[in-house]
Amino acid sequence: MPRLVLATANPGKVGELTGLLAGLGYEIQSLADHRGVELPPEGAESYAANARAKARAAAAGTGAVAVGDDSGLEVDALEGRPGAASARYGGLGLTDAERTARLLAELADIGRRTARFRCALALAAPWGAEALVEGVTEGELAHAPRGDGGFGYDPIFLLPALGRTFAELSPADKDEWSHRGRAARAARPILAAWAARAAGQG
Repeated sequence: MPRLVLATANPGKVGELTGLLAGLGYEIQSLADHRGVELPPEGAESYAANARAKARAAAAGTGAVAVGDDSGLEVDALEGRPGAASARYGGLGLTDAERTARLLAELADIGRRTARFRCALALAAPWGAEALVEGVTEGELAHAPRGDGGFGYDPIFLLPALGRTFAELSPADKDEWSHRGRAARAARPILAAWAARAAGQG
């Protein structure tokens, strides 16, 4: 069975992508299965560039099809920040809760709280094929964290149609509504088409 390597060190993303990309004929692996593979730092200003760099490094380092994920929260009142720097917002070493608190503090006196989550998934194969897909979910930011599920900014990302944050959704419901779920559904037919060739490469 061919391998599909998830080129992310984020356990939340690994968990979601493992479910979202299941059933395509691959053995899904994470970087924990490939300790010698190092991903480049997220230094680019675009999701696509960061995701491509991860996917290419993982495909080259493992000889397997790889998926790189870069995602972020774009807040309209902050001119799109934190964006591609979402995971590093406020500085390295902060917890998800600390980043969320910083963001809420910046928005304390702001009434317009529209935002979106964006996810770029880059696909890379060891024979050189590449693809890029994207998923976007529109929403608003709650005034305080709500819910115990998810990770990152999920507790403050509110879906007006449901009246719930990502962190208040079941994993299945989050997959249906999320930016990552949308991107993964776009990636599935591409990965399925690559599976036969990947199997032939061992």
